[in-house]
Amino acid sequence: MTDTLEDMESFLKNVDKISELVKDLKSPDVDVQQRAIETADCYITALEEPCRTKVNKTTINTSPSPQPSLELQNDSPETFMKNMERDAEDRRVRRNEKAKKATECKDEGNEAYAREDYDTAVKRYSDGLAELRDLQPLYTNRAQAYIKLGRYKEAISDCELALKCDEKCIKAYLHMGKAYRAVKKYKESRNCFEKIVEIDPLKEKMVKEYLDQIDLEEGRENQETNARQEFVNGEGNGPRVLQLLESFSRPGQIPLYYSGGLELLSQAVTDCTARTLFRLNNGFSVISSNDTVRSCLLRETKDAESQELCASALRLWRVLCCGNDENQKMLMTFPLNRRSIVLLITSEHVAVQHECLALLRVYSRSPHGRRLAIDSLNVPRLVRNLMACVSKPERQQQNTAADILEDFAAENKFRIQLRDVLTNLVIVPFTALLRNISAFNRHVVATLISAIGGLARDDVICHSLAHDPECWKAFVVAMRQSSEYKELIYPMLGLIINLSAVSSPIIQEHAVSLCNCCLGLLRHRDGGVITRATGVLSSVLPRSPEAVQQAIEGGAIRTMRLMLKGTGPTATKYAIKTLTLCTAASHVAREELLKSDKKLSVLRHLLASSGDEMVTGNAALCLAHCLDLEGTGSSLLGTDIVPLLLRHAAGGAKRTAVRQNAAIALGKLCRSEPRHMNKLRELHGLEILHSCMKLIAWTP
Repeated sequence: MTDTLEDMESFLKNVDKISELVKDLKSPDVDVQQRAIETADCYITALEEPCRTKVNKTTINTSPSPQPSLELQNDSPETFMKNMERDAEDRRVRRNEKAKKATECKDEGNEAYAREDYDTAVKRYSDGLAELRDLQPLYTNRAQAYIKLGRYKEAISDCELALKCDEKCIKAYLHMGKAYRAVKKYKESRNCFEKIVEIDPLKEKMVKEYLDQIDLEEGRENQETNARQEFVNGEGNGPRVLQLLESFSRPGQIPLYYSGGLELLSQAVTDCTARTLFRLNNGFSVISSNDTVRSCLLRETKDAESQELCASALRLWRVLCCGNDENQKMLMTFPLNRRSIVLLITSEHVAVQHECLALLRVYSRSPHGRRLAIDSLNVPRLVRNLMACVSKPERQQQNTAADILEDFAAENKFRIQLRDVLTNLVIVPFTALLRNISAFNRHVVATLISAIGGLARDDVICHSLAHDPECWKAFVVAMRQSSEYKELIYPMLGLIINLSAVSSPIIQEHAVSLCNCCLGLLRHRDGGVITRATGVLSSVLPRSPEAVQQAIEGGAIRTMRLMLKGTGPTATKYAIKTLTLCTAASHVAREELLKSDKKLSVLRHLLASSGDEMVTGNAALCLAHCLDLEGTGSSLLGTDIVPLLLRHAAGGAKRTAVRQNAAIALGKLCRSEPRHMNKLRELHGLEILHSCMKLIAWTP
């Protein structure tokens, strides 16, 4: 491998020498040209690749061959350049042939790698490198095969060679990071992965996962080293843990005997050292292989003592897994544990159900724990049992189950596994709860709504929810029942806004009912609820003319105008969109707006100060709607309306719709009141307006 590195360095030096030589041959200085010709003659003589050998190369040539290249010293620069070009072409042809053979070897190596024949893959990649030493993919592919064979030093060396070919080769840093991690050189491994982010910041999420794995492995190694050292020194509860584990080797004891042992173990493994020693001494296997414990965990025995033993086992697991990632991983390696954790969520024994949910909560609180659980447990069955638990009357279990669902909903893999079973497992129990909201269950329903919102981040699930008629019926019922419960109505409105972004005929059917509910919420005492109610209006009104008319009759124009005077950016965005929808659909809405604000100061303020182009575009469009009323243009004389609209029509906005809406409003303004044309000419606005004609189909 050292020879290969030397060859690569030699190759790169030769490239530099040739570049300098060509530069000197083109020099206007005749002496420089002559020296370059002499150097080139010597260089060409030695350019043929020597045989790499370790023996002394000094020999006496008894049959010297003729040296025609000496005649080249008297040739002109033009002749020399032709010879160089011819030589370069020959080399190009030879390189292409070598590249073809090397690529064939690479493809054969890839096929062997796909068959998991890593030895053959290494051989074929090596054959390819014998043809062409600077083909970077051969190095990274061979490094990957070396990693599979556990030959980590060779993998690191190949990655270094790949980086000589391409210093920004992400695959080289990726495989080198993996190899360093395998040989427990964690600092070097981190440096490799961090280098990937420097090259490509979009790889940050992938790199974070690798860095998390390094932290876990390094943490586990440190824990085990410290635990062994403390045990040797006689410190901590290590000896006590081993004694208690030994008691489980006595078969045929009554459940109460084992239950007591588990409780003592739970008290003994309260520190990191004891938890680590429990794992290192096969504690999980000892407990899981006990026949009495096994029958309790599988609900094969249901007497009181067996139920207590089951709860004790779950409690021990929870204590062992708190703050110990490796124990969480170890627990999930046993099929019995995986099965019983899901099964016991619905236990009729309150203590068993409580401990099972508490254990799951340990997993759900961290990304590492969630990924372990999702990869190990039967996710559809887990969700079914959690939803069943949410529907039960025990408040503590309800809240814990809902919290677990909310945590897991943050994971994309969890959402994907629920796509095909969403209706039966989630939507049916969810809508049942929405129809029966009370002071008793409103907190758990609020958490469940947030969990459903997390699931709806998946496009497939969002589409399913938006097209489910029972879901929308339940929303209407829930909004009417829970208008006073801010902790519930607030997340529900957010979920409705997100689902309304999907084009669904079901939303149109319920648009009027949703509109009525939101109009009532516009008088809510909480500003956040008012903002989200306005957001729902802005989402559902485009689906139904009847809903728009309902909003106008319900006082939406006055409310939206007041909201635009001093609310935050989100409320402003929702309010101007709602106002624009109403003025587009109704002559009455325009008259009402103009009556309360003759100079349309609210709209002009948005045009002047809003940095949100969606807000600006809607303000211009709403203004254009109002200009259809007779006298509106005259009422705007003496205002800054012309320069405001002209600024947006001139192309300052990135969104074409903003320019288009501003141009339409400007055209209507001049048609409504011709005296605005004077200001337009003064500002050279006619040219700007003319340039906007390609954006709109203007009809004077």
